Amino acid sequence: MSIQVSRPAPTFTATAVMPDNSFKEDFKLEDYRGKYVVLFFYPLDFTFVCPTEILEFNKKLAEFEKRNVQVIGCSTDSHFSHLAWKNQDIKEGGIGNIQYPLVADFDKSISRDYGVLLEESGVALRGSFLIDKDGVLQHAVVNNLGLGRNIDEMLRMVDALQFHEEHGEVCPAGWEPGEEAMKPDQDGLKEFFSKHADEFK
Repeated sequence: MSIQVSRPAPTFTATAVMPDNSFKEDFKLEDYRGKYVVLFFYPLDFTFVCPTEILEFNKKLAEFEKRNVQVIGCSTDSHFSHLAWKNQDIKEGGIGNIQYPLVADFDKSISRDYGVLLEESGVALRGSFLIDKDGVLQHAVVNNLGLGRNIDEMLRMVDALQFHEEHGEVCPAGWEPGEEAMKPDQDGLKEFFSKHADEFK
């Protein structure tokens, strides 16, 4: 399956480890229709950069929830491996009891559908995907294995998407909530740069 921003995000059903450490065997992306979803892939449990990202998502989970966003992590490990990693103390290299689902993509079909699977090694690249309330993919970024992602940037993209949906205006480079956006036409562009041209020099 070819994934593309502006098209429906690939759906899936898989087993996930839930926040209460139970196994949900029929975990479905469609169950979160009506909410925004941040789906992120990471290479492997019990590795190095991965726990820093997973824990940072968990640290900022309340900020995502405030924006009606469901965070979902996914790797090609089994659900048993996910649970074992959750049960390991953070100081020992574990992730502790994080409070969002971890999906087990053991057959690698989800990673393949999202275009992040490294076929030769069977692990996923660090792909991050923002899906809107209608199941449409709005933002995607993929990092190589050694490059940790910026969780605050995903929050910024959620804010930009929600602002755009509410106001119809488009968000310029580096836009943050409270800053001026622009109307998506030539007059709007001219109005914006009449005030902000010096910022781009």
